[in-house]
Amino acid sequence: MLKKRHIYIIILGLLLSSALFLYNLNKSKNIVIQEAKIVSGIDKDMLPIKVTNFFPKNTTKVCTWISWNNAKINTLVLVKWHYITDDVPIYDYNLTIPKREGVANVVLAMPEGKHLPAGLYKVDILSGKKHLTKTLTFEIG
Repeated sequence: MLKKRHIYIIILGLLLSSALFLYNLNKSKNIVIQEAKIVSGIDKDMLPIKVTNFFPKNTTKVCTWISWNNAKINTLVLVKWHYITDDVPIYDYNLTIPKREGVANVVLAMPEGKHLPAGLYKVDILSGKKHLTKTLTFEIG
């Protein structure tokens, strides 16, 4: 039979675990990603030029446009590019959010004279390097 002291220790452990879970949940929600889009570029006002998930064969640049609000200043957002066709991680970009709300553009670009390989890609957008907020996919044909 469990002694009263053991029951208190178990309850205390459960309460501590719940508190840590809620703390980590709140910590990862330091930003709300309103929109995230794959685009061919942005204009001078930082607005998307062409939203698409298909790019022609000789594409040299693809952009991820992100709009956020309710952000804590200096919140870290991780933008992870992945080549699904060959299961190859391509590029991780750490974006430090400078203000409570705004937009950003993260570009995947090849050096001059090169183009992105044909196939399927995905972009994961994570808050705080752990909390997945959006996944976008696109194809280069």
